[in-house]
Amino acid sequence: MPAFTAPDGTTLAYHVAGDGPPLVCLPGGPMQDSVYLGDLGGLTAHRTLIRLDLRGTGRSAVPGDAASYRCDRQVEDVEALRKELGLERLDLLGHSAGANLAVLYAARHPDRVGRLALVTPSVFAVGLDITAEDRLETARLRRGEPWFAPAYASMEAITAGRAADGDWAAVAPFWYGQWDERARAFRAAEEEQRNGDAAARYASDGAFDPGATRTALAAFPSPVLVLAGEYDVAAPARVMKEYAGLFPRAEAVVQSGVAHFPWLDDPGAFVAALVAFLDGVSSP
Repeated sequence: MPAFTAPDGTTLAYHVAGDGPPLVCLPGGPMQDSVYLGDLGGLTAHRTLIRLDLRGTGRSAVPGDAASYRCDRQVEDVEALRKELGLERLDLLGHSAGANLAVLYAARHPDRVGRLALVTPSVFAVGLDITAEDRLETARLRRGEPWFAPAYASMEAITAGRAADGDWAAVAPFWYGQWDERARAFRAAEEEQRNGDAAARYASDGAFDPGATRTALAAFPSPVLVLAGEYDVAAPARVMKEYAGLFPRAEAVVQSGVAHFPWLDDPGAFVAALVAFLDGVSSP
C-alpha cells in the first residue's frame, strides 16, 4: 500500500488503480474510507484513479492532533500527495464533503490544479444556501416510488428542524437512484467506513471562510465541472448551477435519474460525462 508523510508527520495512504492520466480523488462522508468510491463506475478504464485515505480513515494513520481533522488543515495533505506523485499539476475530483477540501485546495494552490471535478458537492466551503424547498422539490421527483410517503414525511420533519428518532434512516432511499439491495448494502457499509470523531471535527469553527474562498474561486483559471444528480436532495440541481457560477470556467451537468452517488446509479452516463470533461470535450 503506497503511503507518504504529511507535513505534521502523519502517515497517509493512497490507492492506485486504472489506466491513463492520473486523477486524484478525495472522498466525502465526511471522513469516510475512500473504498466506497470503488472504480467510480468504471472510470479506471480511462484514468488512473488515486484515492486518498484522509487522515484517520482507511489505511491512513490517526493523527496525534485531533484538531487536524478540520477540513482546512487537510489542504496541505493534498499538496503533500501531489509532491509524492511528482505531478506539476493534478486533475482533482472531490465527492460530496470531499468537494470542500478540493475547493479549499484549489483556492490555496490554483496553479497546481489542471481540471477540477466536483461530484454532488457539499456547499459548506462556499457558503451557498440550500433551502428546505430545494430539498423537498427534489424529493417530490420520487413521488412514484413505493417507499416515498413515509420517507417524504421524514424529509419534511428534517427540513423543518423537528427530526425525530428514525427520520434520518427513513430518508435513506432519497440518496440513491434505485433503492435496491445494492443501495441498501452500500448504505449499511457507510457506518463502518466513517471515522465519527473526525467527521465531527471536519467542519468545526474556523474550517471555512466562504467569502474568501469565493473570491479566490472567482479567479480560478482552470476548467471546472460541477456534476449534480437529478434526484439528489443533498445537492439540489438549482444550487449546483449556482455553484458552477462561482468559477469563471465552469459547467454544471445534471445527470438524469441519479442521486448522490451517480456512478452507482448510472455508471455509463457518469463515466461519459467525466471523460468528456477531463479530455476537454465541450458538452453538447
